[in-house]
Amino acid sequence: VQCGAWGCFDEFNRIEAEVLSVVSSQIKQIQEALKNELTKFQFEGKEISILSTTGIFITMNPGYAGRTELPDNLKALFRPVTMIVPDLLQICEIMLLSEGFDTAKVLAKKMTVLYRLAKEQLSKQYHYDFGLRALKSVLVMAGELKRGSPDLSEELVLMRALRDMNLPKFVFDDVPLFLGLINDLFPGLDCPRVRYPHLNDVIEQNLADNAYQVLTEPSEQVDKIIQLYETMITRHTTMV
Repeated sequence: VQCGAWGCFDEFNRIEAEVLSVVSSQIKQIQEALKNELTKFQFEGKEISILSTTGIFITMNPGYAGRTELPDNLKALFRPVTMIVPDLLQICEIMLLSEGFDTAKVLAKKMTVLYRLAKEQLSKQYHYDFGLRALKSVLVMAGELKRGSPDLSEELVLMRALRDMNLPKFVFDDVPLFLGLINDLFPGLDCPRVRYPHLNDVIEQNLADNAYQVLTEPSEQVDKIIQLYETMITRHTTMV
């Protein structure tokens, strides 16, 4: 307010109803000062300066789980702007092109179809996410894999990114269903799990030293540790 900045409050309706009523009175004070073209005004018992360039914006997801309905007196303070669902296919194609994929159009179609089918056919879990954020993570990893293995085909690179980025989050029963979807969309392609020579050796040696059974098959003990490692290097946060 004092420096005339714009402020955008993301996911505004996550705030509890009791807090929202307090916020609405504060916003109204600021808007009244702007409307009356004041340079100073009383805010929370103190006189502060205000610049006319000050702007307050909010984003919200109405009807979304865990969200609060905005009270009418707060709604009246903002002009609504309706947003549309993003075009995942177009976003996916553009991102693949920016990552250096020549067959971006075909691969983008396969990727968005896979995520749509996974959302429809896999079990409903609280931690599953097949939206834009999850899509972007896979695309970034696919770009890194392409640059790291330029000799591999683009289909194989994307299939590997889709598999390795998604398998760690699936419950046991959903794994064969997801692998079946991948095999349908990428027929005839098979890419074994990447082995990190030093890391795998250390893990297996440590398990053996502590008298644990060393299980190295896909989705078994060692592979699960590698999945956790890959998740941690590709995500901002990891919850176990």
